Amino acid sequence: MVKDIFNRIYLFLIFVFLYAPIAVLIIFSFNNSKSRANWNGFTLKWYLQLFKDPDIKKALYYTVIIAIISSIISTIIGTAAAIGIHNMSKWKKTLVMNITYLPILNPDIVTGISLMILFIFFKVRLGFVSMLLAHITFNIPYVILSVMPKLKQLNKHLYEAALDLGATPAYAFFKVIIPEIMPGIITGALLAFTLSLDDFVISFFTAGSGVTNLSITIYSMARRGVNPTINALSTLMFLCVLILLFIVNKRTSKDANE
Repeated sequence: MVKDIFNRIYLFLIFVFLYAPIAVLIIFSFNNSKSRANWNGFTLKWYLQLFKDPDIKKALYYTVIIAIISSIISTIIGTAAAIGIHNMSKWKKTLVMNITYLPILNPDIVTGISLMILFIFFKVRLGFVSMLLAHITFNIPYVILSVMPKLKQLNKHLYEAALDLGATPAYAFFKVIIPEIMPGIITGALLAFTLSLDDFVISFFTAGSGVTNLSITIYSMARRGVNPTINALSTLMFLCVLILLFIVNKRTSKDANE
């Protein structure tokens, strides 16, 4: 009994420590005053100002368009890579999967600087294309790791059975294999979209001038002084990421139960 109470208090303190700053940020995004110390009434004016700011609207456009395009491309490449890895021999599969883990474990700042140097070496102008390529690069491993569990669950004779029943290789792949691993593909796509949406470090090194996303815009605004619109923007980003992560976790739990 005492142990349960202690565990609950400990868990409560952990959640307070993690989410109290975010709760304060959300509360003060509705504060009628610019002051961060006094509550002067409820307002939505910072949210209205947020969508009237041309810099934020431009950053929002680049953030969403890069997240959509990078998640689609990385999902296609990651799915194809996962299928290829799945059909490798055991030692090759182990080697490639260990290599796949490296970009995930690698610090973002190292990945960002490496990509920036690579783009400069190949004379790729830093801007929309470089940021898009960077997001595709760091999203692919997450898609591979999302699709691989579904491939492991797949009956290895399913593809051959479809061919024996008269299906062409393309028909068997798109009508039999892809639907079976679709939950993993969707999970990988949602994860890639979420990671792209709130990435800061890698985007910071690969964006160049003239192109920026919301994370970089918030950083630039914060350097000029904390504006309440930052609270509103951060609140909206937190809610978007929270919803997407909730969907991803729900799909992952459903896949695990299946």
